[in-house]
Amino acid sequence: MSVSRMTSVQSVAPSHIEVFSPFDGRVVGRVPNLDAAAVPGLLARARAGVIDSAALPRHRRARILEEAARLVEADAAAFASLIVAEAGKTLRQAEKEVKRCVNTLKLSAEEARRNAGEVLPFDAYEGSESRQGWFTREPLGLIVAITPYNDPLNLVAHKLGPAIAGGNAVILKPSELAPLSALKLVDCLIQAGLPDSVVITATGGVELGRALVELREVRMISFTGGFATGESIARSAGLKKLAMDLGGNAPVLVLEDCDLGPTVESCVSGAFWAAGQNCIGTQRILVHRAIYPAFREQFVAQSRALKLGDPSLRETDVGPMVTEQAACRTEQLVEDAVADGARVLCGHRREGALYAPTVLEQVSHGSRIWQQEVFAPVVILEPFDHLDDAVALANAPEYSLHAGVFTRDLSTALKLARRIEAGGVMINDSSDYRFDAMPFGGFKYGSLGREGVRFAYEDMTQPKVVCINELG
Repeated sequence: MSVSRMTSVQSVAPSHIEVFSPFDGRVVGRVPNLDAAAVPGLLARARAGVIDSAALPRHRRARILEEAARLVEADAAAFASLIVAEAGKTLRQAEKEVKRCVNTLKLSAEEARRNAGEVLPFDAYEGSESRQGWFTREPLGLIVAITPYNDPLNLVAHKLGPAIAGGNAVILKPSELAPLSALKLVDCLIQAGLPDSVVITATGGVELGRALVELREVRMISFTGGFATGESIARSAGLKKLAMDLGGNAPVLVLEDCDLGPTVESCVSGAFWAAGQNCIGTQRILVHRAIYPAFREQFVAQSRALKLGDPSLRETDVGPMVTEQAACRTEQLVEDAVADGARVLCGHRREGALYAPTVLEQVSHGSRIWQQEVFAPVVILEPFDHLDDAVALANAPEYSLHAGVFTRDLSTALKLARRIEAGGVMINDSSDYRFDAMPFGGFKYGSLGREGVRFAYEDMTQPKVVCINELG
């Protein structure tokens, strides 16, 4: 039974934050609660980190990242338990996140070794026949990384790994709701040989984040979180690089010729993984009317069969939302949709921070739950008659990360991939598939830049050209 509190964080004293289990409300950790007054000291340490990191040769950066990956893998059970405790992910989901973190660090090590620059063909241009040269990839300097609660380990690795590979220093501000996995990862990096000046952790709230963002010496901000916070950062950051993943409202198109059984199974997973707290989680499933009744019947049956409860139990499929407040917000969004004509096919039950997997149909396209990112275990089913209409519905939101398409017709799938406005179109996969080496980000207001190790690394470095003129 969940006896979760209304918020995951309380200040027991001005100097500390207590971190609570989303499931049962027990205290699972305690971290410093820094504010803007701490920023000058953080910056002084970070200045030393900029020098220390840039001085590390590429082979040292790579070896540190590889050793950190080994340490995380060796302590995988403890990392998974920590993710379950602070973020409420189920044990199976937490174990998968740890494996992904190991892979992210290894990919970052590879990037440190191989992506150093290129030879430039100066003599390919008339008038430059006597010149030869190259460009290198140099560190930006100081990066501020701000990470969310829903992937408290791997999304941190996606910022720290490429930054270290590129020779940068980082001030890391993890979510105050789930900072413990991030701190443990930094400990592994230091144990692996990273100078403790290179990654500096800063735990605290909005005031701390605002002060870090406004620092003139910061060359880049890498942020994953909500649209409103991202917009606020963009207003106050000044002249520095911004990399942002801000959210989505993922559509999945299910065509008449799909393989129905695997399609339903994939869509259920995509909708309810991590209790729906997933920026690429499936939110709107658009199903051809000819198969809509069969799809709905199977989808609702599988959704009802999911086991909701204690995330530390291996048999649990869906754990709590991060706070009871988040679950209450979700409950109200569904109530509003029902008042506007939506029909609940299953779910819509809350106990503390636990919110049952919920399936809706007949949802008004003007409702908040249709237009906004829900970030909760709620999914909408919608029949369509014409593919053009489905594409228009898929593209309607002003932000978009991923989409999914299920069909046996490769030609149709590729045409839809061109027409759907999203950073990734997963064919015969739900929208929530992600491989840590691929470019990850959104169209429209979904993001700025791309994550994925190689692409983040290139964002976190700057080219320097060396050109030699052969005189005489």
